[in-house]
Amino acid sequence: MPQISISSQFDSGAVDVISVADARDIQVNIRKDNASDFAQWFHFALHGAAQVPVVVRFMNAGQCAYPDGWEGYQVVASHDRQNWFRIDTQFDGQVMTARLTPETQCVYLAYFEPYSYEQHLDLLGSACASSHVTQVRLGSTLDGRDMSLLRITDAAAPVPEAERKKVWLIARQHPGETMAEWFAEGFLERLLDADDSVSRVLLQRCVFYVVPNMNPDGGARGNLRTNAAGANLNREWQAPSLQRSPEVFLVRQKMLAVGVDLCLDAHGDEGLPYNFVVGSEGNPAYSERQAGLESDFKAAWMATCPDFQDQYNYGRCEPGKGNPTLATNWVAQQFGCLALTIEMPFKDNAQHPDAATGWSGERSKKLGASVLQPLLAVV
Repeated sequence: MPQISISSQFDSGAVDVISVADARDIQVNIRKDNASDFAQWFHFALHGAAQVPVVVRFMNAGQCAYPDGWEGYQVVASHDRQNWFRIDTQFDGQVMTARLTPETQCVYLAYFEPYSYEQHLDLLGSACASSHVTQVRLGSTLDGRDMSLLRITDAAAPVPEAERKKVWLIARQHPGETMAEWFAEGFLERLLDADDSVSRVLLQRCVFYVVPNMNPDGGARGNLRTNAAGANLNREWQAPSLQRSPEVFLVRQKMLAVGVDLCLDAHGDEGLPYNFVVGSEGNPAYSERQAGLESDFKAAWMATCPDFQDQYNYGRCEPGKGNPTLATNWVAQQFGCLALTIEMPFKDNAQHPDAATGWSGERSKKLGASVLQPLLAVV
């Protein structure tokens, strides 16, 4: 039998190897983010075990950032990095154990279906094939990657651009929440579909500002939650800096320059197996208008997409107790607009489960496309 080995020196690769001497007891640790103590994301290749029953034990799972996230969770795997499937996984409170028999000599295991930096660049390039899209370079990250924004509207529409609603979608502030960029991909594909009447009306009435990847450094480094400096970007919105959180600084600067009428911030949640949104009801200036828009948005989404629900969520924040450093709260407070955080599961949608894939990149794309319906309802 070929010697078993593990590698992770690729985009978003992350794992610490303890032992690979025995295929029935491969031991690894989930690696911390490069400059913080958050540990939950993993992505690695297992070599040399074709047709061999393999047991991989994640020894420090119980000490990770969100140990409750392992309850009911299943590791994702792929032989070709295109088609990902769930594998048998158990968690005993300390160690998470995954079992599979690889079909080929190389199989990839990950926390969720990855979305690489190269895919990100391809997404930008394909979107820019549309005459409605302008790519804007806002600046650079700490590792020198581009902070890219897509400005999207139908310039030939009769509604003057000055009167159009400014709609923002930002995704993947937490880089390990890759479902957020899959969501952005589905959103963009439908928005740029010339045969979709919902998209055509929205492009006439709105100017869209889309940031598909808020944290490209963290994604490439294999971080769960932070950028290259160890900053949790969704705690930086009150006072970002170019030295610590240039990603937020640059996007926030653009928002202040052009305005915001509606903002969606796409994320993933480790624990809850549902799709839901989080509002800004904890803000000091939360208004009846914002509450009404939020209610209308959620009702329209539930009416048109069975994958979205409003029964299971984080609960409502007490008035005045909202965290002002979160993107949704800062945007809603600054612009007096509807702002929502969208949460998708790392596990599965318990209301509509799929035993083979769980919640997946493709299902995240479908959800991203579906959000255009509630956008139309509130615009």
